Amino acid sequence: MHLVPADRAGHRTIDGHRVCEAIAAIGDTGHVRSLAERFSLLADPGRLALLLALHRAGPLAVTDLAVATGMRDPAVSQALRLLRTAGVVTGDKDGRVVRYRLVDDALRPLLNTCAAAHPSPTATAAG
Repeated sequence: MHLVPADRAGHRTIDGHRVCEAIAAIGDTGHVRSLAERFSLLADPGRLALLLALHRAGPLAVTDLAVATGMRDPAVSQALRLLRTAGVVTGDKDGRVVRYRLVDDALRPLLNTCAAAHPSPTATAAG
C-alpha cells in the first residue's frame, strides 16, 4: 500500500492493492477540486442548456440563446458572464452584436454525450 498517505496508513483495508489503484485514479486532490468546479458549471440547467445550444448550433447572440433556451435575456447574460469568466465560452463582437461560442474543447465530448442521450426534436420528428 505504497500510495496510502501517512495519515491514513494505519486504517484497515480489505483490498490494499485496489486502494492504491483508487488513490492513483483519484490523483491530485487539487486537480479533483478543479474538475468539480468545472462540473459545477454544468449543474445548472440553464447553463447546461446554453452550452448544449452553443455546442450544437455554433455562435449565438444573447437574444437568440434566450429564445432557444426559454430563458430571459438578463439570465442568459448572467450565465454567459460566469461561463466566460471560467474560460468555457467567449464572445466575438460583430458591430453591436456579440455572438458567444464554446471554446473549452474538454467539454465537447461530455456535451456530445449529453446531446446523444436526448436527440434534438428535429431529429426525432425526422425519424
